[in-house]
Amino acid sequence: MQNKFFYDEPNAAAQLASSLLYLLPTSTHMPIVIVCIGTDRSTGDSLGPLVGMMLEQKGTLPFYVYGTLKDPIHAVNLEDKLKDIQQQHKHAFIIAVDACLGRVKNIGMVTVEKGPLKPGAAVNKNLPSVGDAHITGIVNVSGFMEFFVLQNTRLHLVMNMAETIATGIYEAGMQLKKQQRFASLQRNELKYKLSE
Repeated sequence: MQNKFFYDEPNAAAQLASSLLYLLPTSTHMPIVIVCIGTDRSTGDSLGPLVGMMLEQKGTLPFYVYGTLKDPIHAVNLEDKLKDIQQQHKHAFIIAVDACLGRVKNIGMVTVEKGPLKPGAAVNKNLPSVGDAHITGIVNVSGFMEFFVLQNTRLHLVMNMAETIATGIYEAGMQLKKQQRFASLQRNELKYKLSE
Protein backbone atom coordinates (compact mmCIF):
# COMPACT_ATOMS: atom_id res chain seq x y z
CA MET A 1 0.00 0.00 0.00
CA GLN A 2 1.41 3.34 -1.05
CA ASN A 3 1.32 5.99 1.67
CA LYS A 4 3.23 8.75 -0.19
CA PHE A 5 1.97 10.39 -3.37
CA PHE A 6 1.72 13.77 -5.05
CA TYR A 7 -1.54 15.67 -4.55
CA ASP A 8 -2.07 16.07 -8.32
CA GLU A 9 -1.75 12.37 -9.24
CA PRO A 10 -5.00 11.21 -10.91
CA ASN A 11 -6.01 8.90 -8.02
CA ALA A 12 -4.39 10.80 -5.13
CA ALA A 13 -7.59 11.19 -3.06
CA ALA A 14 -8.44 7.49 -3.48
CA GLN A 15 -4.89 6.52 -2.43
CA LEU A 16 -5.20 8.72 0.65
CA ALA A 17 -8.58 7.16 1.51
CA SER A 18 -7.29 3.58 1.31
CA SER A 19 -4.07 4.44 3.22
CA LEU A 20 -6.17 6.07 5.95
CA LEU A 21 -8.71 3.22 6.17
CA TYR A 22 -5.82 0.79 6.64
CA LEU A 23 -4.71 2.72 9.77
CA LEU A 24 -8.16 3.25 11.33
CA PRO A 25 -9.22 1.16 14.33
CA THR A 26 -11.61 -1.73 13.69
CA SER A 27 -13.69 -0.90 16.78
CA THR A 28 -16.88 0.98 15.93
CA HIS A 29 -17.04 2.35 19.49
CA MET A 30 -13.80 4.35 19.29
CA PRO A 31 -14.41 7.97 18.24
CA ILE A 32 -12.22 9.19 15.38
CA VAL A 33 -11.03 12.79 15.61
CA ILE A 34 -9.32 14.79 12.85
CA VAL A 35 -7.11 17.56 14.29
CA CYS A 36 -6.13 20.04 11.56
CA ILE A 37 -3.14 22.09 12.72
CA GLY A 38 -1.98 25.44 11.36
CA THR A 39 -2.83 29.09 11.07
CA ASP A 40 -4.56 31.26 8.49
CA ARG A 41 -1.92 33.96 9.12
CA SER A 42 0.68 32.11 7.04
CA THR A 43 -0.06 30.80 3.54
CA GLY A 44 2.06 27.66 3.86
CA ASP A 45 0.81 26.89 7.34
CA SER A 46 -2.87 27.25 6.36
CA LEU A 47 -3.04 23.72 4.87
CA GLY A 48 -4.49 22.18 8.07
CA PRO A 49 -7.21 24.81 8.68
CA LEU A 50 -8.18 24.70 4.98
CA VAL A 51 -8.62 20.91 5.19
CA GLY A 52 -10.74 21.36 8.34
CA MET A 53 -12.93 23.98 6.66
CA MET A 54 -13.37 21.85 3.52
CA LEU A 55 -14.32 18.80 5.61
CA GLU A 56 -16.94 20.84 7.47
CA GLN A 57 -18.41 21.88 4.10
CA LYS A 58 -18.60 18.29 2.83
CA GLY A 59 -21.32 17.30 5.28
CA THR A 60 -21.76 14.56 7.84
CA LEU A 61 -18.78 12.33 8.47
CA PRO A 62 -18.16 9.54 10.99
CA PHE A 63 -15.29 11.76 12.27
CA TYR A 64 -15.10 14.77 14.58
CA VAL A 65 -13.18 17.64 12.95
CA TYR A 66 -11.23 20.32 14.82
CA GLY A 67 -9.12 23.15 13.38
CA THR A 68 -10.65 25.34 10.67
CA LEU A 69 -9.97 28.78 9.19
CA LYS A 70 -12.60 30.17 11.56
CA ASP A 71 -11.28 28.35 14.64
CA PRO A 72 -7.67 27.29 13.97
CA ILE A 73 -5.49 25.08 16.16
CA HIS A 74 -1.97 26.54 16.21
CA ALA A 75 1.17 26.84 18.37
CA VAL A 76 -0.46 29.19 20.90
CA ASN A 77 -3.61 27.15 21.67
CA LEU A 78 -2.52 23.58 20.74
CA GLU A 79 -2.08 22.24 24.28
CA ASP A 80 -5.42 23.64 25.52
CA LYS A 81 -7.30 22.41 22.44
CA LEU A 82 -5.82 18.90 22.79
CA LYS A 83 -6.92 18.77 26.45
CA ASP A 84 -10.46 19.82 25.43
CA ILE A 85 -10.56 17.19 22.66
CA GLN A 86 -9.33 14.44 25.00
CA GLN A 87 -11.98 15.38 27.60
CA GLN A 88 -14.80 15.43 25.02
CA HIS A 89 -13.75 12.24 23.21
CA LYS A 90 -12.41 9.65 25.64
CA HIS A 91 -9.95 7.14 24.13
CA ALA A 92 -10.33 8.68 20.67
CA PHE A 93 -8.23 7.71 17.66
CA ILE A 94 -6.68 11.02 16.59
CA ILE A 95 -5.50 11.83 13.07
CA ALA A 96 -3.38 14.98 12.84
CA VAL A 97 -3.20 17.01 9.61
CA ASP A 98 -0.42 19.56 9.08
CA ALA A 99 1.76 21.26 6.50
CA CYS A 100 5.48 20.55 6.46
CA LEU A 101 8.60 21.56 4.57
CA GLY A 102 10.86 19.22 2.62
CA ARG A 103 13.14 18.84 -0.39
CA VAL A 104 12.40 20.75 -3.60
CA LYS A 105 11.58 17.56 -5.54
CA ASN A 106 9.03 16.54 -2.87
CA ILE A 107 6.95 19.76 -2.85
CA GLY A 108 3.32 18.71 -3.34
CA MET A 109 3.80 15.31 -1.72
CA VAL A 110 1.21 14.02 0.76
CA THR A 111 2.11 11.37 3.34
CA VAL A 112 -0.19 9.21 5.47
CA GLU A 113 1.57 7.55 8.39
CA LYS A 114 0.97 5.71 11.64
CA GLY A 115 2.11 7.40 14.84
CA PRO A 116 2.13 10.97 16.14
CA LEU A 117 3.02 14.19 14.35
CA LYS A 118 5.51 16.69 15.78
CA PRO A 119 3.99 20.06 14.84
CA GLY A 120 6.17 23.14 14.60
CA ALA A 121 9.36 21.13 14.07
CA ALA A 122 10.15 23.01 10.83
CA VAL A 123 10.21 26.34 12.67
CA ASN A 124 11.96 24.96 15.79
CA LYS A 125 8.91 25.13 18.06
CA ASN A 126 8.68 22.68 20.94
CA LEU A 127 5.03 21.54 20.82
CA PRO A 128 3.35 18.35 22.04
CA SER A 129 3.13 15.42 19.64
CA VAL A 130 -0.34 14.87 18.18
CA GLY A 131 -2.17 11.81 16.91
CA ASP A 132 -2.26 8.06 16.51
CA ALA A 133 -1.80 8.67 12.78
CA HIS A 134 -1.02 11.75 10.72
CA ILE A 135 -1.31 13.26 7.26
CA THR A 136 1.26 15.80 6.12
CA GLY A 137 1.61 17.85 2.95
CA ILE A 138 4.98 19.25 1.84
CA VAL A 139 4.13 22.83 0.86
CA ASN A 140 7.61 24.30 0.37
CA VAL A 141 11.36 23.79 0.73
CA SER A 142 13.13 23.39 4.09
CA GLY A 143 16.67 24.27 5.09
CA PHE A 144 16.71 28.05 5.49
CA MET A 145 14.48 30.83 6.87
CA GLU A 146 11.57 28.40 7.37
CA PHE A 147 9.20 31.00 8.84
CA PHE A 148 9.75 33.27 5.81
CA VAL A 149 9.38 30.32 3.42
CA LEU A 150 6.00 29.36 4.96
CA GLN A 151 4.82 32.98 4.67
CA ASN A 152 5.75 33.00 0.97
CA THR A 153 4.21 29.73 -0.15
CA ARG A 154 1.78 29.84 -3.09
CA LEU A 155 -1.85 29.73 -1.99
CA HIS A 156 -2.78 27.91 -5.22
CA LEU A 157 -0.62 24.92 -4.22
CA VAL A 158 -1.91 24.88 -0.64
CA MET A 159 -5.58 25.11 -1.73
CA ASN A 160 -5.20 22.25 -4.22
CA MET A 161 -3.34 20.07 -1.70
CA ALA A 162 -6.03 20.79 0.91
CA GLU A 163 -8.77 19.79 -1.57
CA THR A 164 -7.05 16.45 -2.30
CA ILE A 165 -6.53 15.71 1.42
CA ALA A 166 -10.10 16.71 2.39
CA THR A 167 -11.56 14.62 -0.46
CA GLY A 168 -9.44 11.61 0.58
CA ILE A 169 -10.52 11.92 4.24
CA TYR A 170 -14.15 12.31 3.13
CA GLU A 171 -13.95 9.18 0.91
CA ALA A 172 -12.42 7.23 3.81
CA GLY A 173 -15.28 8.43 6.02
CA MET A 174 -17.92 7.31 3.50
CA GLN A 175 -16.30 3.87 3.18
CA LEU A 176 -16.08 3.57 6.97
CA LYS A 177 -19.79 4.42 7.26
CA LYS A 178 -20.60 1.65 4.76
CA GLN A 179 -18.45 -0.85 6.68
CA GLN A 180 -20.12 0.11 9.97
CA ARG A 181 -23.62 -0.21 8.46
CA PHE A 182 -22.74 -3.63 7.02
CA ALA A 183 -21.32 -4.79 10.37
CA SER A 184 -24.46 -3.54 12.13
CA LEU A 185 -26.71 -5.41 9.68
CA GLN A 186 -24.71 -8.59 10.22
CA ARG A 187 -25.01 -8.23 14.00
CA ASN A 188 -28.77 -7.70 13.75
CA GLU A 189 -29.13 -10.69 11.43
CA LEU A 190 -27.18 -12.86 13.85
CA LYS A 191 -29.34 -11.67 16.80
CA TYR A 192 -32.47 -12.46 14.76
CA LYS A 193 -31.24 -15.99 13.92
CA LEU A 194 -30.32 -16.63 17.55
CA SER A 195 -33.74 -15.52 18.75
CA GLU A 196 -35.64 -17.77 16.33
